[in-house]
Amino acid sequence: MIRREGKEYAKMSCFIILMLLLVGGGSVTAQGQADRSISGTAGNVSQEAAAMGFTQESLVWDVIDDPSFDGFGRLIFPVDRSIDRQMRLVEVGSILTWYTYVSADRTVEIVNYLRTSARAGQQVFYAIYSETEKAADPAKKNTGLFFFRGKPGQKAAILSAGGGFAYVGAMHDSFPHALELSKRGYNAFALIYRPGANTASEDLARAIAFIHEHASELEVDIEGYSLWGGSAGARMAAWLGSYGTTAFGESEYPKPKAVIMQYTGLTEVTGNEPPTYACVGTSDGIASYRTMENRINRIKAQGTDAEIDIFEGLPHGFGLGEGTIAEGWIDNAIKFWENQVNR
Repeated sequence: MIRREGKEYAKMSCFIILMLLLVGGGSVTAQGQADRSISGTAGNVSQEAAAMGFTQESLVWDVIDDPSFDGFGRLIFPVDRSIDRQMRLVEVGSILTWYTYVSADRTVEIVNYLRTSARAGQQVFYAIYSETEKAADPAKKNTGLFFFRGKPGQKAAILSAGGGFAYVGAMHDSFPHALELSKRGYNAFALIYRPGANTASEDLARAIAFIHEHASELEVDIEGYSLWGGSAGARMAAWLGSYGTTAFGESEYPKPKAVIMQYTGLTEVTGNEPPTYACVGTSDGIASYRTMENRINRIKAQGTDAEIDIFEGLPHGFGLGEGTIAEGWIDNAIKFWENQVNR
């Protein structure tokens, strides 16, 4: 265990704690077709947004409606959240319940990265369900993988953001991580999934299947892949790591070489856990650092490699932790994953 000391922050409100406690193989397609479910009416992208890169003052709906994101722009932001027509990118943190240290600079960097990649002819979004499956279950239209490309043939990571199984906080809890992994050469996939613990886990199982089945087309090395997640997404990563894809309706695929978990109060240990890295803050009012530390120790007691970073004073949902004492934790997580792959 590594504990880093720093300024003490206030704990999350009791309301947030109670809310979280209450929450308990398609082919590679063109850039996904899906119905709009974010509140508001469709509109044209402003001329200013079309002519230049997005800024903190850009409207969220200008991103959603950008032609570069035709058919999937709405999935960049939580489809289960109401987004005002006048909301700016700098204000996105206001709809990301349970999260702290949401960076507007990161938000801008991510949407510009996605648009630049799409305009360069790179496919940045992949539907994981077939059109037939989505017709049978319309909720599956709100799923898919955003692909942050690294080097062709390099290892792959699959990331699931949290959101209490009520929404997907990808803009803070998986997109930034995926972008950082891609900068280091890794191929990173950020999953957009359906609400609910079981359906979310089924979507992660399908994502694992999808990437295995299309690894050659995607130009990724899926052997030795890792699963990443924050909060609810960390539970998903742990469950798929322990129980495998067959437990969630898919064929059997190899388990991950490593599971990377942030701030979740999961307690169960099955004896089948992959090597696991975790990190959490001591002022987390949702996921107790003691609970996470205890679980890591139990995994280690089984002879499985496991590590935890505990950051003094940090609350729930710090993401990459930029500008805090947690900044750089992702480097520890990557090193942990690399060590498992190289064994």
